[in-house]
Amino acid sequence: MGEVALIFMAFKKIKVALVFGTRPEAIKMAPIVKVLEKDFTRITPIVIVTAQHRHMLDQILRIFRIKADYDLNIMAHNQTLADIVSTAVVRIDRVLAKEKPHLILVQGDTTTSFVAALAAYFHKIPIGHVEAGLRTYHKYEPFPEEINRRLTGVLTDLHFAPTKTSYNHLMREGVDKKNIFVIGNTVIDALLMIVKKDFDFHKIKSKTLAGKLSKIDFRKRRVILVTAHRRESFGKPFLNICGAIRNIVEKNHDVEVIYPVHLNPNVQKPVNRILGGLDRVCLIPPLDYEIFTQLMSRCYLILTDSGGVQEEAPSLGKPVLVMRNVTERPEAVKAGTVRLVGTDKRVIIREVQRLLDNKKAYQVMSRSHNPYGDGRAAKRIHSLILRHFSN
Repeated sequence: MGEVALIFMAFKKIKVALVFGTRPEAIKMAPIVKVLEKDFTRITPIVIVTAQHRHMLDQILRIFRIKADYDLNIMAHNQTLADIVSTAVVRIDRVLAKEKPHLILVQGDTTTSFVAALAAYFHKIPIGHVEAGLRTYHKYEPFPEEINRRLTGVLTDLHFAPTKTSYNHLMREGVDKKNIFVIGNTVIDALLMIVKKDFDFHKIKSKTLAGKLSKIDFRKRRVILVTAHRRESFGKPFLNICGAIRNIVEKNHDVEVIYPVHLNPNVQKPVNRILGGLDRVCLIPPLDYEIFTQLMSRCYLILTDSGGVQEEAPSLGKPVLVMRNVTERPEAVKAGTVRLVGTDKRVIIREVQRLLDNKKAYQVMSRSHNPYGDGRAAKRIHSLILRHFSN
């Protein structure tokens, strides 16, 4: 009998640490936390948050009713990637030394994920990587996520791949196939838990936000939901994005844009300069996940540079145009639900206009199959954890 199995028998309950620090991680880890909490006779989940992104993380914890066992609160004003790495690794190390979990789960491609995996490696704690195997094979696109994900993968013991494409990436990199599990993406689990058909924008706590969103007629307006904040787009590419949005709105009088604007000054300045005060452009603060999912479900199409939105929107039948040159999520492109448009102003305008003018092109994208799963990924991870510790 192996050492891990002996530990499991001695403790009877598997201690699983889940480490995350940003809103996207929290969304995708929340379904796993909730599933593990239900199996309290066999599993003790320990939630460790770095709070790499403080405010946006807290929204998700509140929505899913998750209480962190450890809040490392590392966020600092104008923090650099080096600040995040150096602070997080020390604080995570201390928690792991105290708790001695049998397994640590990390998610995706954030700096928190890589640092948590590194700290677990120092303690010889097995690592499970949720959303493993996504690749662009471009070192700086997305930055720093591509390298964070690859470095995490090198340290990982259990690779929870969302798709067959991700599985194939890991196989080509030499990962033992017995340690790779295609389980779908937990973001679909989270989405299906949150989206409500009877959601009322009037009931949003912020009266200002409630007033803005409740005035939008989603039946008469073709609403384009925009999210754009990636580091590699700062500067000229971002000016192109804003210019394209302005052109689209001015050219199409039945189009309205809703843009939750990231708090980073590199985003705020060009957005407010080019789009601020423009008729039929609703600039609002970053949204709670619950509100954002309602906007996704009601909008006409989505213009984004987000990774998670590429996975979520197809489940809601929404075409997604991705303002990036490459994507680590090619499955949706292949399925036809997502199209890469880059950050060239002319290309963005052309592709959005195509979906506004061509009903058939719109229907092809909106009716395509979502390749990211059926909403049972978290339950599969739960079963695989139990199987791993029963061997």
